[in-house]
Amino acid sequence: MIAAAADAATQTLVDAGFPPDEARRDAGVLARHCLDWTLTDWATRSREVAPPGFVDRLAEFIRRRATREPVAYVTGVREFYGRPFRVTNAVLIPRPETEGLVEETLRVLAGPSGPPGLPAEALAKAGPSGPFIVDVGTGSGCVAITLALECPSARVMATDVSGTALDVARANARALGANRVAFIEASLVPAGLMDIDIIVSNPPYVPQRHRASMPADVRDFEPSVALFGGEEGQDIIGLLIAAARRTLKPGGWLIMEIGDGQAEAVTDAIAASGLQLNDIRPDLQDISRVIVARQPGAAS
Repeated sequence: MIAAAADAATQTLVDAGFPPDEARRDAGVLARHCLDWTLTDWATRSREVAPPGFVDRLAEFIRRRATREPVAYVTGVREFYGRPFRVTNAVLIPRPETEGLVEETLRVLAGPSGPPGLPAEALAKAGPSGPFIVDVGTGSGCVAITLALECPSARVMATDVSGTALDVARANARALGANRVAFIEASLVPAGLMDIDIIVSNPPYVPQRHRASMPADVRDFEPSVALFGGEEGQDIIGLLIAAARRTLKPGGWLIMEIGDGQAEAVTDAIAASGLQLNDIRPDLQDISRVIVARQPGAAS
């Protein structure tokens, strides 16, 4: 029976040191993924006889999860902004708080009188080519692709220092129909690029000194280059602020995710750069998470 196999999988994870609630949740997610089932399917069909191959496939998934490999890497997919994104250990796993970058970008595009997520008025003002958005450190491409799909008139470029990560992002763009996103292997903003309307980024911001205390799921499996931003976590943030000051057009925007406790230092860095702080948005845990800053001068 399917439910019995899931119960056995849960116990395997408990024996490996997982808290019972987490073990039950992860075993359920992996079992449903094996079956390509929804939660409703599970509620109505979990007492059925297991189909051929299910028990062995679930056992392999549980073996991997017992090593602390993240569930998203085991299944190869993570939802972001309502869409499925392929993920591998070459890219950071998309987090719910990073959806705040998309929300703030949509808010900026909508303008002060438009509702978030409906940027038609702002896009019309931007002209037929639409605003130019650069997603720095795109990883899986979740932010760049989402913005391209939510704002069809925008011109979107996505950069990353990892060619392997860009391969994942390109595959996601093809799968989701975001065929106009340009993917560039580069550190921060490509040389010579100017007059950008919006730079959006989830840069590496975890302090290196926190490595030893991080959960093994993150520390041992997700790419260090996408996680750690120097001893205090702000090395790449500082470079990104400087790049935004150089390359944003007058009135352009920097929308950037930051770590817990970094708001004051990042605010100081923005002021020192000559950019103007516009807002600091909290995530669902009320942690200051998204910085919104603007290039001085009238928007063109």
